[in-house]
Amino acid sequence: MLEIALQEDRATHDATSHACIDASQLAVATILAKQDCVLAGIGSVARFFEVFAQLEGSVHVHAEVTTHPEIFDGVRLHPGQPVAVIRHNARAILSCERVILNLLQRMSGIATATRRYVDAIAGTRCRILDTRKTAPGLRLIDKYSVRCGGGQNHRLDLSDGILVKNNHVDLAGGMREVLARAHRNRQGEQPIQVEVRSMAELEDALQYGAEAILLDNMTPEQCAWRCSGWRTTPAASRWSLRRITLENVRAYAEAGVDYISVGR
Repeated sequence: MLEIALQEDRATHDATSHACIDASQLAVATILAKQDCVLAGIGSVARFFEVFAQLEGSVHVHAEVTTHPEIFDGVRLHPGQPVAVIRHNARAILSCERVILNLLQRMSGIATATRRYVDAIAGTRCRILDTRKTAPGLRLIDKYSVRCGGGQNHRLDLSDGILVKNNHVDLAGGMREVLARAHRNRQGEQPIQVEVRSMAELEDALQYGAEAILLDNMTPEQCAWRCSGWRTTPAASRWSLRRITLENVRAYAEAGVDYISVGR
């Protein structure tokens, strides 16, 4: 991922730095937090310079990246707080600066947004889950950033469990048939989760063997009623939601769901 980012920016062909900065000049740079945030991706800083050196070929000075012992992925940062100090070849610093900041900002942005949702439901037994709505090619770091913010990963990819959605139900011939196929054809202990949009679909999903229920686009009141009515059903031990905002996430958590899935 880091190599692709550097190549995309043509970092080894930095016209301005090559024209204006001596090849042997050394420099010191400090990465600062500009706002309250949760840090993610600090380990990428040193690795970026290692990858750059491999691509560029003429930088033989090792990058020295120093962080305070209390600065690590998942920690809360405040405006003006130093994140890392870099001592390295000046051209290399200038050529890698933007891609390093791009990744740190993206990862820390995801971690910060996740932490806001986690904080919003503090004191409940509910947990925040992510989704597969990640940037193409960046799934691993997006998912990792969620963990840095205190959330939990749902499916890493399509092989990581069975999630039956309305299109699967329609194409397979109904809830009974789709769940029969899911139980018959699943690999090992893959969990079978079913998305439901109505009371009728919920009843069918429970009757035909759903192991987890995803309540799609329902109000907190609808979720509370459904959770209270089916909480004792052994087959459906988990519920998760969509269309969640910071303004309504706690109401959903207090409705009795076990997990809340947040796409944003």
